[in-house]
Amino acid sequence: MIQPDDELLADAALGAAGGARHAELRVERTRFASAEARDGVLLGAGEGDSVGLSVRVLVDGTWGFAATTEVSVDAAARAAREAVEVSRVSAALNAERVELAPEPVHRAVWSSDYEVDPLEVPGAERAALLVDWTARLGSDQRVAHAEASLLAVQENKFYADLAGTRTTQRRVRIHPSATAVAVDPDTGEFDSMRTLAPPAGRGWEYVQGAGWDWDGELERLPELLAEKMAAPSVEPGSYDVVIDPSNLWLTIHESIGHATELDRALGYEAAYAGTSFATFDRLGELRYGSAVMHVTGDRTEPHGLATVGFDDEGVEAQSWDLVRDGILVGYQLNRAMAARQGFPRSNGCAFADSALHVPLQRMANVSLRPAAGGPSTEDLIAAAGEGIYVVGDKSWSIDMQRYNFQFTGQRFYRIRSGRLAGQLKDVAYQGTTTDFWGSMEAVGGEQTYVLGGAFNCGKGQPGQVAAVSHGCPSALFRQVRILNTSREAGR
Repeated sequence: MIQPDDELLADAALGAAGGARHAELRVERTRFASAEARDGVLLGAGEGDSVGLSVRVLVDGTWGFAATTEVSVDAAARAAREAVEVSRVSAALNAERVELAPEPVHRAVWSSDYEVDPLEVPGAERAALLVDWTARLGSDQRVAHAEASLLAVQENKFYADLAGTRTTQRRVRIHPSATAVAVDPDTGEFDSMRTLAPPAGRGWEYVQGAGWDWDGELERLPELLAEKMAAPSVEPGSYDVVIDPSNLWLTIHESIGHATELDRALGYEAAYAGTSFATFDRLGELRYGSAVMHVTGDRTEPHGLATVGFDDEGVEAQSWDLVRDGILVGYQLNRAMAARQGFPRSNGCAFADSALHVPLQRMANVSLRPAAGGPSTEDLIAAAGEGIYVVGDKSWSIDMQRYNFQFTGQRFYRIRSGRLAGQLKDVAYQGTTTDFWGSMEAVGGEQTYVLGGAFNCGKGQPGQVAAVSHGCPSALFRQVRILNTSREAGR
């Protein structure tokens, strides 16, 4: 993981950044592998890599940035000189002087939690797994087609700055998925169901059963899909709803994760996901949800997709509160946003998806905390009495202030007399962020907590993507508005 030339690159780049108050070098070497299978046949597989370095400088309060795919001492020094020149040219256009919150000097080597690097597994073995999954699903007559895919990433970063920080990091993540499709030959009606297993900051051991029962889920999928095909359509109205972590993670991402990015709350960022209703003047006062709502930002959670040792500004990973007792108490920060708003320190939320991109303020693992000794999912269903149980994520929609939203799912179950009473279909739940989280009456205990997430959170112009996880327990919400998606689409 440690490259012997990285220190030489750092000396060359930082030594050439004359006049800079702050200068940083990032060297990135990323490898990735993907594969896809359908109906027992491999559709495609590939491997690739990207390598590059960048230098970012702060001269007289103005950023300068330069990057190259050439990784050499000469290229590092040249990039530093170019970055300084960019900052000087840009100074005339800069209406706001940039300051950075302080950060201690760090020297460390860090690696994420994994056992077997999936990039070191032979490509034929990765492909065979997906072919086997689709063949197993397709062997059931209730499944018309089966698809499976895998994406794995090994991300290596070296960071150095003028203050003396030097960090070397490796992150490994993996995203396996399988989908079954059913078709009614008489009506032509079709539907699909995907595995609930989330992407994870794990290695190849994940698909071998570490952290998820793949065999059990694949075995159950055809029966669950067949039940969904025969399920009655939901009657719209207001229902008590129990939401499984496999669905709730995405609601957290959209209505809390993006809304508590400070650059959005201040209006500095609007690309992809808009700004935020959770404006800075409401910090410490905004009632985000009910008193049982406790949400953290976390860059340290084991197997989290946004877990790091240090961010792309040399800030050590941390965990902190965003919402406590239902009140907005924090934001996600980088060093510039922290300094601008008077915070003593960044909480480590700077990230760039390649050496060729400038670090942006990006999302931590934003998670709803479980209740200590809290109820099981079955207990929450029993407390609902009459309602709907929501499992798995699917489509979603939210406005540019992260306030009005609608979410669907993979499976929905009717709750009658505190018990599951078969599946429903055509279900979506709708609400405003504060009303929805305000209706949360109870959260499950640690035994219901699951870390969901995605590889492809987008932000910025030019666009960047980042992987992020969101942990949560099962939770009970009272009187949530339920739509019938089939009727809505037929309007």
